Amino acid sequence: MAINYPAGTRRTSATANQVRIGKTTKKALTFGRRGMGLEEEINLANTYYLANQLAVIHKKPTPITIVKVDYPARSAAKITEAYFKQASTTDYNGVYQGRYIDFDAKETKNKTSFPLKNFHEHQIAHLAHVLAQNGIGFVIIKFTTRDETFVYPAKHLIKQWQLRQGKQSIPYLEIARDSFRVPNSLNPSLDYLKAVDQYFQQLD
Repeated sequence: MAINYPAGTRRTSATANQVRIGKTTKKALTFGRRGMGLEEEINLANTYYLANQLAVIHKKPTPITIVKVDYPARSAAKITEAYFKQASTTDYNGVYQGRYIDFDAKETKNKTSFPLKNFHEHQIAHLAHVLAQNGIGFVIIKFTTRDETFVYPAKHLIKQWQLRQGKQSIPYLEIARDSFRVPNSLNPSLDYLKAVDQYFQQLD
């Protein structure tokens, strides 16, 4: 259930996000996320942020061209053939605290590293262009087996990509070291802007 605060104020003392973390609470947090993918968690968080006037962040639409449509019934249409107009860049963009942010979302079951094959060269180039214009670029990486999520700054990802020299993945320990951990939360279940706040503090 979403809680709407007056004037869109982000109340850090809100009970939903400040429950003392004990064994029972951890179980509740885990149960609340069960079966929910990273993208769904981010979408729900974005809806919460918008409703409470905290940020305006949206998932980018995927540009496609429809080639063929079948009409099995008068009131129904089914797309049977389509293709992507162009390669997609990142998943999300928007404005938070007067700053343009642009990011992708990735998850892995791997405990010890994150595969670089999950990224494409045009995505790396896009994030580099965002940084060149003083935008904020990052990747939200979730290690599903560990139930840990990080905001990983684009500058580190770009460096890993440029210096990979045959390396197939980024070690978990390096991501944990260079990232900002997304804390456990109840509403929204993935309050990733708290990690972004820490990132902003480092930039200021």
